[in-house]
Amino acid sequence: MKLCELSEGYMEAARLLRRHMALLRKERAAETDPQRRAALQYRLKCLAKILTQCNELSELTKHYYERGYTRNGKYTL
Repeated sequence: MKLCELSEGYMEAARLLRRHMALLRKERAAETDPQRRAALQYRLKCLAKILTQCNELSELTKHYYERGYTRNGKYTL
C-alpha cells in the first residue's frame, strides 16, 4: 500500500465521522435530558479530536513525498 492510498482511507474515515457527528448533533438538539445532552456533547468532543487527526494524517500521507511540503510537527520525530 502506498501512502497516497492510505490518505484516501483517512479521507473516507473523516467523511464517515462527519456524517456520524451530524447525526449526534441532531440527537443532542432534540434531547431534553441534561445528562444525556452532556454525554452526547462529550462524545462529539471526542469524535472532533479524532476527526482532526484523520484530516491531518490524510494531508500528511497525501503529500509525504513532495519536495517542499511542510509537515505537521506533531507527526515528526
